[in-house]
Amino acid sequence: MTAPSIRNVSEREARQVAEAAREQDWHKPSFAKELFLGRFRLDLIHPHPTPSVDDVRRGEKFLATLRAFCETQVDGARIERDGRIPDETVRGLKEMGALGMKIDPKYGGLGLTQVYYNRALALAGSASPAIGALLSAHQSIGVPQPLKLFGTQEQKETFLPRLARTDISAFLLTEPDVGSDPARLATAAVPDGDDYVLDGVKLWTTNGVVADLLVVMARVPASEGHKGGITAFVVEADSPGITVENRNAFMGLRGLENGVTRFHQVRVPAANRIGPEGAGLKIALTTLNTGRLSLPAMCAGTGKWCLKIAREWSGAREQWGRPIAKHEAVGAKISFIAATTFALEAVVDLASQMADENRNDIRIEAALAKLYGSEMGWQMADELVQIRGGRGFETADSLAARGERAVPTEQMLRDMRINRIFEGSTEIMHLLIAREAVDAHLSVAGDLIDPDKTLADKGKAAAKAGGFYARWLPKLVAGPGQLPNTYAEFGELAGHLRYVERTSRKLARSTFYAMSRWQGKMETKQGFLGRIVDIGAELFAMSAACVRAEHLRLTGNHGQEAHQLADAFCRQARIRVEELFHRLWTNTDELDRKVVSGVLGGRYTWLEEGVVDPSGDGPWIADATPGRTTKDNVRRPFQ
Repeated sequence: MTAPSIRNVSEREARQVAEAAREQDWHKPSFAKELFLGRFRLDLIHPHPTPSVDDVRRGEKFLATLRAFCETQVDGARIERDGRIPDETVRGLKEMGALGMKIDPKYGGLGLTQVYYNRALALAGSASPAIGALLSAHQSIGVPQPLKLFGTQEQKETFLPRLARTDISAFLLTEPDVGSDPARLATAAVPDGDDYVLDGVKLWTTNGVVADLLVVMARVPASEGHKGGITAFVVEADSPGITVENRNAFMGLRGLENGVTRFHQVRVPAANRIGPEGAGLKIALTTLNTGRLSLPAMCAGTGKWCLKIAREWSGAREQWGRPIAKHEAVGAKISFIAATTFALEAVVDLASQMADENRNDIRIEAALAKLYGSEMGWQMADELVQIRGGRGFETADSLAARGERAVPTEQMLRDMRINRIFEGSTEIMHLLIAREAVDAHLSVAGDLIDPDKTLADKGKAAAKAGGFYARWLPKLVAGPGQLPNTYAEFGELAGHLRYVERTSRKLARSTFYAMSRWQGKMETKQGFLGRIVDIGAELFAMSAACVRAEHLRLTGNHGQEAHQLADAFCRQARIRVEELFHRLWTNTDELDRKVVSGVLGGRYTWLEEGVVDPSGDGPWIADATPGRTTKDNVRRPFQ
């Protein structure tokens, strides 16, 4: 058998591949899924879930160790200047067990909960975003998590002790011509006796330059005895035939060890396959259900840092006779940062604790946390640059050289920008969450809008849908959010929870109306779907903020201040929600499509005149034809 070349697939085939990788069933309740269906299940998140005493003890002990290390052994400015994390820093992380935060102690790990793992990432990421990325890529999407969920006992015993203490891992899915469309995946794993032979090229391999172990997604061709399909493998990074051809450089995260990896006739034992053939994408998506929480955790950490700098700077800097914080234009930005940081931490902690308890299906919650955290984290960093003014645009080294505090505000903005792309861009997350949000509708009415279904199938679907909507739609008319005393135990926050309940029903009605209006074309209305998801994200964040504030009040931990922050956040969020609802039906989506058609058709090229293009030569997408490398191996494991 020979390796397949770059695949050309239809839009329908691409959708079928993505759909097949989804978890099809809902075996556990989901707060966010219910929210999109117009059912505000406060009982699923309140009272706020809490970790066990033992989990807290272990977690706090490690956080104290990590904090001391970050304060004394991590030089973030050096990492930024040199563009790499020093070997001695990584050795220190290994010695304290940071590589095995989520690995079970019986395999040499620390066995931290998701809550404390995320808090550790936020702490490490505040010292150096590159370190946060290193640890997250290793444990959130690298080898440990897929093995924990899908590995055999032998695989766990073989690899997890290494990953807990010494070996760094990377996740290799993306290719030069394959991003969020895995149907085009070209890297091949051809069966050969007791091995598979890998050929292909992987791009943007975070940790790939320094990794010891890799998770590689490759396509197994179907043949006798082999189901085939996209499959996951654990691969030794120093295997013959593996070449790291390039260490990529980016606008931010300059210490990120991200590269291009080529596989040429690389032999991988069949024993290193994770799960069955064809299960690779499902493994990847399941891993990301909780793995995605690491990114918003670090965004929440960024918010905390932004708030600290905004408070200190805006209190010291005076303009027109008073501190700039006292000027309303600046004060509004500070309020936004404070309130949003509180809400984002509430979202991450709530979703993480729900993951630890394993009572709920959190695939939508984790995705919403990633989407919301990356967008709001970027806005907070951007607002801090504005608050700092010219100093926000100036580098920390330049500030220090002329005698001022070396505040890396511009670096934070650059480092934060990738989060809107990492682990699913904002646009892809909108579509992914929207698909899950309308799952109930497609389950009962999907055959009605499927062009390949027969009239008989459509008739059955119509009857099924009629029964579902007859029961569901009347419940969207009225609810507890219309009663003045509902959720009274939340005090001044009760009104916000009533708003969430009412608005969740309005959101569900809007989704139903859109499906009735557009039917099979609904999936093409990406602008509409994106706004639906953004409304759901705001409602989820409002719910989390209120529940966290009440939890802090009941535990006597800054309860009054927490209620004030939650109140401010909810009032800000309600303004955004109302604007999004308005834009559901009043927008320029149709005109935008016409303009795009004109741009692609060359009708506006006259508008591009009067400038020069400083871009270099070369193809838009690099050649990824399988074969022997022509470049030097730049792999550089930490020593």
